[in-house]
Amino acid sequence: MSGKELEKALLWEAPHIAEKMPEDINLAAEFCEGYKAFLNKGKTERECVKEAVLMLEQAGYTEFDPKASYKTGDKVYWNIRKKALAAATIGSLPLDEGLRMNGAHIDSPRLDLKPNPLFEKSDIAYLKPHYYGGIRKYQWGAVPLSMHGVVGTEDGTMVEISIGEKEGEPQFCITDLLPHLAGEQNGRKLAEGIKGEELNIVVGSIPFFGEEDEKLKTPVKLMAMKLLNEKYGITEKDFTRAEIELVPSYKAVDVGLDRSLVGAYGQDDRVCAYTALMAEMETKIPAHTTLTILADKEEIGSVGNTGLNSDFVLHIIEDLCQTQGADLKTALRHSLCLSSDVNAAYDPTFPFAYEERNSSAINKGCVLTKYTGARGKSGSNDASAEVMTMVINIMEENGVCWQTGELGAVDVGGGGTIAQFVARMDVEVVDLGVPILSMHAPFELASKLDVYNTYKAFKAFYK
Repeated sequence: MSGKELEKALLWEAPHIAEKMPEDINLAAEFCEGYKAFLNKGKTERECVKEAVLMLEQAGYTEFDPKASYKTGDKVYWNIRKKALAAATIGSLPLDEGLRMNGAHIDSPRLDLKPNPLFEKSDIAYLKPHYYGGIRKYQWGAVPLSMHGVVGTEDGTMVEISIGEKEGEPQFCITDLLPHLAGEQNGRKLAEGIKGEELNIVVGSIPFFGEEDEKLKTPVKLMAMKLLNEKYGITEKDFTRAEIELVPSYKAVDVGLDRSLVGAYGQDDRVCAYTALMAEMETKIPAHTTLTILADKEEIGSVGNTGLNSDFVLHIIEDLCQTQGADLKTALRHSLCLSSDVNAAYDPTFPFAYEERNSSAINKGCVLTKYTGARGKSGSNDASAEVMTMVINIMEENGVCWQTGELGAVDVGGGGTIAQFVARMDVEVVDLGVPILSMHAPFELASKLDVYNTYKAFKAFYK
C-alpha cells in the first residue's frame, strides 16, 4: 500500500462541506431564511417560547394533558412558565426503552434593567441595567438597543413591552468616550473599558414642563416616564414588578460577498433551539419518543425553575411515563440526550486562544464536544466512548458533516453547558451544536452550512 493510500485509510480530517457536499450550499441558504426570521421574532426567551408555541401548534402539537392517552406519532408540548418549552413526538417503542432527548437554551447574554432603573443626570434620562451572562462590556457601548419584556401592574395585569424593533420606532444606546478624551479610559484593562455601572442607557433628553408648574426636580426623567405611561399604562413603581431586557436592535443578516454566514444577536444558543425545533416538528413516527427542550437561564448556570438545574425536565419525563405506566428510572437509564449548544469556532485573527487541531472550524459541520468545562474539565459532563460512538455512527449513516472541538486552549478558559445537569438524571449525554465566531458578542457569526448540518444531525438523531 502506498503512502497516499495509507494516508487515506488511516488519517482523518473534517472536510469543508462545500467541497464534500456542494448541494448543501443552496439547501442551507434556503433553510437559514426561516432561521433568520426566528431570530428576529425571538430576541428574548419569552419571545422565543411565544414563537415556538405558534410553530408547534401549526405543526399539529397540543398542550400535554396528563389525563389523555397518546399513541405513536402524537405530538405534545409543555409551556414552562412562558420562559422555557418542551415538545415530544410519541415513539413506537415503549418508554422503558428510553427517549431521544435534545436540549438547547433560548436565553442569551443581554442587559436586564435593575428594579429601580430610571434616573436623570445632567438633563439626560437613563436606565440602569445589570448585565446578564458573560458579556464583554466594552462591546455594548454605542450599539443600538431595543427594549423587550413584561411589566406587572398593580392590578396584576402583565403588560408586554417592545420598543425599537419596528421601522420608525425609537431605539436606545449606551454612550462611549470620544478618542480625543479617552486617555484615562485607554489605560484601563480591556475588561474595564466600560465598567458595569457605566452601562447607562440613554432614554431621553427633553424635560416635561408646564406654565403653571414650579421647577421640577427631574423633568427629563418625568417626561420619559410619562411617555412610557402613555404607551403602556405603567408607573415607575411598576419597574419593581418587571422583567425588561435591552438587546441589540439590528436584524439577522447575511454576511460575506458569498452570503455564507448569518450575522445576528443571540445565535448562542437560538441556532440550536431553532434547528432542534425544526427537526422535532418534522419527525413523524420515531422509534424512540423524542423530547426537545428549549431551556432558560443557561447563561447564568441553568438556575431557577426554568433552567435545567431544576426538576422541570424530570417532571416532564415523569408525565410521559405515567401515560404508559412506564418506570421513570428505567426510562432515564435507557435515554440518550444531545446537549445542543454552540462551540467557539477557530478564529485565525486570535490564534493564541485556541489549540487549532482540537478546535472546531466554520463550514466543517456540526461540532461534537466530548467535554466542556474549564482547565481540568471542571464543570463538564465528559461523554463516554460508547456515547461518542453511538452519536458519530448516527451522523455517518445519515450523511451529516461533523467535526470535534474544544472550547479554546486548555489553560485559556472554558465554559459549561446543560450536559452536566442532564447527566445528573442518569441519562447518557453529549454536546453537539454549531461553531460560532464572536460568541457572546452583540453580533455573532454562524456558517449556514454548519447550521444546516446541525439540523440534519438532529433529524437523524430523532429517526
